Amino acid sequence: MRNGQQNMIDDINAEVRYTHSLIGKDALDPRVMEAVRKVPRDAFVPPEMRVAAFENGPLPIGYGQTISQPYIVALMTDLLAPEPDHSILEIGTGSGYQTAILSQLCSKVYTVEVVAELGAIAADIFKRLGYRNIEMRTGDGYLGWPEHAPYDGIIVTAAAARIPDALVEQLRPGGRMVIPVGLPYSHQELMLVKKDEQGNTETETVLGVAFVPLVEGERGGRHQGSPGENGSRNDTGL
Repeated sequence: MRNGQQNMIDDINAEVRYTHSLIGKDALDPRVMEAVRKVPRDAFVPPEMRVAAFENGPLPIGYGQTISQPYIVALMTDLLAPEPDHSILEIGTGSGYQTAILSQLCSKVYTVEVVAELGAIAADIFKRLGYRNIEMRTGDGYLGWPEHAPYDGIIVTAAAARIPDALVEQLRPGGRMVIPVGLPYSHQELMLVKKDEQGNTETETVLGVAFVPLVEGERGGRHQGSPGENGSRNDTGL
């Protein structure tokens, strides 16, 4: 596992350097990379996929979904800039891998999953690995989780046709949201939304990506496949 984990870290670092002109940096926050190093990705994939768990690419996890590419998980976490006292909302639990990494970096993670079966699997993994600062619910990601708002950061792991108003409202002044935006299986962009202390927002485009759609009010996909044509040399697709 150690060699596989280190190889994955090396691959992430190499891809960060390759995309530095797009993401504006040639290295990610060391705290983020340490969290990636600590979380065993092989624990979040089905047994038959564990041989490939440390490859820098997405893998199927059942129910028509996948675990995201490690590079994108690390990049989105870095863009979110979580701090130890932060409360984070994640839209799209999926395998739980992104959730677990966030749990290493902040005080509380609230995560919403539309596919109940995936949520149950992830909850079991969290319990088994001892992640105790994660709270999960099944529901419509477009609505967020208003009961625990406001959040210092919000991360969305599926492409929304628009930035949901409910999520902007649930973001604390001074907070950040990382979200892919675009039409299904078309041009999509990873966006960084910043809310200032007066409640005004500004949005930055980071790079092109390929995510399945965030489905509103029903079961549906949520997962990043890979960077888009303007993002990565690794054209892994969905």
